[in-house]
Amino acid sequence: MKIKNHELRAQLKMKFFSLIKKSRFFFIISFVSLISCISLVSCSNDDSDTIAPKPRAYFRISFPEKKYVKYDSACPFTFEMPVYSHMDNDKNYGAEPCWLNLNFPTFNGTLHLSYKAVNGNLKGYLEDTYTLASKHQIKASGIEENLISRDSNKVYGLIYEIKGNAASSIQFFLTDSTHHFLRGALYFNAVPNNDSIAPVLDFIRKDIYQMIATFKWKNDFKQSSSLPLIVHKNKIN
Repeated sequence: MKIKNHELRAQLKMKFFSLIKKSRFFFIISFVSLISCISLVSCSNDDSDTIAPKPRAYFRISFPEKKYVKYDSACPFTFEMPVYSHMDNDKNYGAEPCWLNLNFPTFNGTLHLSYKAVNGNLKGYLEDTYTLASKHQIKASGIEENLISRDSNKVYGLIYEIKGNAASSIQFFLTDSTHHFLRGALYFNAVPNNDSIAPVLDFIRKDIYQMIATFKWKNDFKQSSSLPLIVHKNKIN
C-alpha cells in the first residue's frame, strides 16, 4: 500500500520534532552536568581552603655542642676558640704576621683578626676601627656598643653589634692601651639578610664573647723578626 505524500510529510515532521526534543534533552543534561561540576569546584575552593602565599622559609640548621680549646701560637695573645672552627693565617696581599682568620666552615662565616703593635699610635688605630664600623651604618638599622674592661688581664675594648642587613654584624677591638691592639670583624660569605643569618649569628656571637672573656696578652712575649715590632719605651698614659 502506497503512502500518500501528505502522510509521508506528517511522518517525517514527527520524526524531526522527536529528534529536536532528544537533542534539547541531551543539551540540557550536558549543560546541567557542566554547571554542577563548576559548582562543586567552586564549593571546594572556599575561603577555608584557599591557597595563600606563605612567608619565605629557611633551612633548619643543626648547631653543634659548644666546646672550646685554647688557641696559642707565636702571636702575643691566647684565647679559647670553638672546636668546630679552625684558624688560618691571612694570605691576602699586604697581610701582616698575626693577621688571622677564624673560620666557621659549617656556617660559611669568618672572624677576621688583625693584630698591631702599639707605638704611640693607639689613637689612630681606634679612629680606624670606628671608621670601619661606621661604614656599615648605610645598611644598618643601628649600632650597639658594649664596653670591655678586664683590669686583671689588661684587656680593654669595645664590641660593635651592627643591626640590620649589614655586611659585618659584629666588630670589636681589644688593647692593653700600651703595647698591643687587636681588631676583629665577622663576615658571612653570603648576601646580607638578617632574617636568614639571625640564628647563626646568635650562635657565633656567644663564641666571640667567649673568646673575648678568655682573651689574654702574653706578658713574656719575645721579639721575633717574623712578627711586628713591639716597642715598649713609649707608653700612653
